[in-house]
Amino acid sequence: MLDFIYYPVSWILWVWHKAFSFVLAPDSGLTWALSVVFLVFTLRVILYKPFVKQVRTTRQMQELQPQIKALQKKYSNDRQRQALEMQKLQKEHGFNPLMGCLPMLLQVPVFIGLFHVLRSFNRTGTGFGQLGLTPEENAQLGNYAFSPDDVQSFLSARLFNAPISSWITQPMESLQAFTVDGGSLPTRWEIGAVAVPLMVIAGIATHFNSRASVARQSTQAAAAPQAAIMNKLALYVFPLGVMVGGPFLPIAILLYWVSNNVWTYGQQHLVFRRIDREEEEKRQAALARRNENAPKPGARPNKKKKGGAAAAAAAGAATTSDDSSNDEAKDSDAVSDTTEQAGEVSLKKTDPQSGGKGTGASTPKPGSRPKNSKRKRR
Repeated sequence: MLDFIYYPVSWILWVWHKAFSFVLAPDSGLTWALSVVFLVFTLRVILYKPFVKQVRTTRQMQELQPQIKALQKKYSNDRQRQALEMQKLQKEHGFNPLMGCLPMLLQVPVFIGLFHVLRSFNRTGTGFGQLGLTPEENAQLGNYAFSPDDVQSFLSARLFNAPISSWITQPMESLQAFTVDGGSLPTRWEIGAVAVPLMVIAGIATHFNSRASVARQSTQAAAAPQAAIMNKLALYVFPLGVMVGGPFLPIAILLYWVSNNVWTYGQQHLVFRRIDREEEEKRQAALARRNENAPKPGARPNKKKKGGAAAAAAAGAATTSDDSSNDEAKDSDAVSDTTEQAGEVSLKKTDPQSGGKGTGASTPKPGSRPKNSKRKRR
């Protein structure tokens, strides 16, 4: 049913086994162990770009947390509107939550495929995926990309006296398959001597990978209840699960787990350092652009156009004010002359001693000007 996974995994493992067979013995446990390790490296190289996308998505999700919480608070009573607003926010920022877990989702079928292919080298058991074959029947059947000779080579391979496809809790009748080619029956102590150190290394590597991921989380994101629970699971429960489940896993699967975690540890630091450098370069570029647009120290801002317009407006206002002042002065002088003339005439008419001729002031002759004339006052 999952042959579309089993065949690619088996072909990659076959290619690496043939490549190392040019340098090492084809039946050597080291040859098969290196084949498994480089199978993992090959798959991780294929998944490199999705992993980088996962890191960027995780960081972007942390940056959007304040806005997401604001939407959740604003539309707490309207789940449908909240979902629509969340989708709108994700679309505006090009955020895809699926990319955050895509590498893990892609590794799951790879792990299942590798586990099945390795188990299929020995089908003498009666458990899940086993056919209950005799050791002789099993040695006559191929395994996906591997021929019967390759199957026998894999079963006879030893890594520190332990078959690479054996596990600690393997049934005794299944262990008989390793004796078909004249090999000795492996003991559980010999299997455990190889499997237990691999279990410990895999658990420690899982813990340190989780610590590196948790350390990259923002304080606000790590303080969320769900994130705190997941962090504890990743730091302690998952590494413990590797050690608890190790006795039920073949040595080749433990090799896969160790090499996968070692690769992840190195890749995380490489990718994080690269992303940090890119973000720092962006910040420096933005700061440089801001400094270029800002005025230099000691220099005055260029307000020529603005100052010219203001000066013209001020000059226009001053001209208007002068004209108004001149008009007001003229009007004031005219009113003053009229008032004075009217006063003189009134005195002439009302003085009883002058008999209507005035108080000693002579009448101005034709063509003469009054003493308090406008020109004299000026």
